[in-house]
Amino acid sequence: MAMTGRQRLAATLAHQSPDRVAVDFGSSAVTGIHVSAVTRLRRQVLGDAGYRVKVNEPYQMLGEIDDELRGALPIDVIGAMGRKSMFGTESRDWKPFTLFDGTECLVPGQFNVTPAPDGGWLIYPEGDTAARPSGHMPRGGYFFDSIIRQRPVDDERLDPADNLEEFALLGPEDLAYYRAQKAWFEERLDYGALLVVPGSAFGDIALVPAPFLKDPRGIRDIEEWYVSTVARQDYVLEVFDRQCAIAEANLRTLIGLFGDTVQVAMLTGTDFGTQRGTFISRDAYRTLFQPFHRRLNELIHRNSSWKTFIHSCGDVYPLIPDFIAAGFDILNPVQCSAAEMDPVRLKREFGRALTFWGGGIDTQHTLAFGTPDEVYRQCRERIDIFGPDGGFVFDAIHNVQGPTSAEKMLAMFRAVRDSARS
Repeated sequence: MAMTGRQRLAATLAHQSPDRVAVDFGSSAVTGIHVSAVTRLRRQVLGDAGYRVKVNEPYQMLGEIDDELRGALPIDVIGAMGRKSMFGTESRDWKPFTLFDGTECLVPGQFNVTPAPDGGWLIYPEGDTAARPSGHMPRGGYFFDSIIRQRPVDDERLDPADNLEEFALLGPEDLAYYRAQKAWFEERLDYGALLVVPGSAFGDIALVPAPFLKDPRGIRDIEEWYVSTVARQDYVLEVFDRQCAIAEANLRTLIGLFGDTVQVAMLTGTDFGTQRGTFISRDAYRTLFQPFHRRLNELIHRNSSWKTFIHSCGDVYPLIPDFIAAGFDILNPVQCSAAEMDPVRLKREFGRALTFWGGGIDTQHTLAFGTPDEVYRQCRERIDIFGPDGGFVFDAIHNVQGPTSAEKMLAMFRAVRDSARS
């Protein structure tokens, strides 16, 4: 008998061979599909030309994979992201919106934009247009970039609390949200379940500028932050230590609330790799990040059955042993186009210790510029490499971008189906 998505994911995480490779599109902000592409895919598969897809992550303008579309495709995993988005908006009070490419979609009620001088859009924290804009999408663009709003840095007055403004114990509204998410999971027990843990990403450069805050304090400039990891290391470590303590308290609450409903906890999206090499040395990772990663991983593994998920782009091959030592079970996005990230070597050297979540198709080259046949061939090749003995969740290398055709996306799903027959 065919496995359910939940059974398929469980076997995969246990490094056992499922009936076919498990698939994730849409469970998190790093495994999604742009709303323009979701709209084309949905129309091709379900034929509903008038349906407006919801933007469930407005920073990257990711589209919701709803129950009907998920059921029509081989997608096995659902996810719960945070209560608020990167711009501090909540997923409610939906209203119509049209993108530069003409895609008609739905955005949250707090999603408010004004024209930018270049013809693009400015977006505001919590939708408050009286505040300074915190994001910008250029005209013709598909997603937003953060606007840096750095106050002058005075080293004599730096206070770690300023870089901790966004981290807090879960309040009544948060707990109500997560109870609703648990109920939503329980209505879909045939699917694997992933929880994005709030406040557990240390130094994630997408979060440092705090586009969700109206007046961020502390070190919020990207360049200044990276300088601080060397020049103000004691400050950074103090921020991380306090942040970790808050995350530990919240994790205990979430483990008690969700229990075994959740199978995977995404802890961090901090990037440690570039296209050509690692972004930091192993010593720097071990000093700045590994102690806090280890604390959270140990807490989760002591108190739950959850597997833990690290997202880190680029060439992270030299750091993978340190990720494993920190307690991570899952590596994403598996950027095989980066230096040293050869899929055969990754599977051979780390396939017993890690589940590879991603790596199924190269979004920089093949999915962007290849033909549907080339997409199909690469997907089949990656499934053949990563799939044996479990330990592989099929997903693109990071999010599927807006201009991607429905034909190429359908080639991915056809490759998944065909691999189960071979």
